[in-house]
Amino acid sequence: MQEAAVHRLLREHYGIEGSLTRFETEKDDTFRVTRENGERLVLKIANPEETLEEIDFQNCLMRHAAACDPELPIPAIVPNADGNNTFRITDVDGSARSVRALTYLEGTPLCETDSNSRERVQIGRMLGRLRLGTEGFSHPAEDRKYAWDVQHLLTLESLLDEVDNPDQRMALEDGLERFRMIEPEVRALRRQVLHNDFSKSNIIVDHGEPEFVTGIIDFGDSVKTAIAIDVSTACLNQLPESPHEDLFWRARDIVEGYLQVAELTDQELSLIPHLTFARVVTRALLTSWRAKRFPGNVRYIMRNTHQGWHQLEWFLARQPDELSGLLMNCAT
Repeated sequence: MQEAAVHRLLREHYGIEGSLTRFETEKDDTFRVTRENGERLVLKIANPEETLEEIDFQNCLMRHAAACDPELPIPAIVPNADGNNTFRITDVDGSARSVRALTYLEGTPLCETDSNSRERVQIGRMLGRLRLGTEGFSHPAEDRKYAWDVQHLLTLESLLDEVDNPDQRMALEDGLERFRMIEPEVRALRRQVLHNDFSKSNIIVDHGEPEFVTGIIDFGDSVKTAIAIDVSTACLNQLPESPHEDLFWRARDIVEGYLQVAELTDQELSLIPHLTFARVVTRALLTSWRAKRFPGNVRYIMRNTHQGWHQLEWFLARQPDELSGLLMNCAT
């Protein structure tokens, strides 16, 4: 959506003026709005394919988590002038899109800074708190089939045709076969509604704060999935960007912090490395497919994919039993 239209939307539906900063996103239009008094909020104009039910699912989940743990640093919905949390507009191409405003969380995205071991433990603690905060939540949209949810990895097998490099395609085929071996165990794991995208771009931090994490944003990937999958997604985003002998040296801090506030079974701990591996495969397949369909957004879509090839090679060089033991010492 063009900025002139966004300014009109803000005036008509929120009664406010402000400068706009567009955020890079995969599928929606998201802006930081800065008012003259310095107050800031986030305006999200959803992709036309997102239904009102899906948006309501995200809104209700955030409210549920905030009610369970009022200290969780998650956004709150800002109602419009009519008191509505979400409303629909018709875009210039005739498509219907959902609009909502959220409070702005101060801090620096983790993807723009470093972290030490103590800070990564705090990240893990916050993920554990968020898991407990979303526990017990239910919504009609919770069981949606979402491609980024690793439990559905085998449904992406046809996307191998989008991978042009034969060596990379062969590695992904091997990765799919590895997942096929553990898929029955994954189906039996404990599950609940979870954030499912605890990535560096969705974690806001402040090195001067004891808890380090000052914000958790973007509940757009939330879904009912395995608890171990949610943790594995956080682990994936701590894997080294360049080749390293121990790919989990940062992820262990996340798991150690998580276990300080929320439990994981031995089976979950043994499967998390495999599910992290599966997320590497998922990312390669989905981004290769999306990059060909949205060439204008290739840089954003592929921003994390290139480093994934050395990660994939690292996983394939190890036997399944070795992967199963990578995090077991975190529980001691």
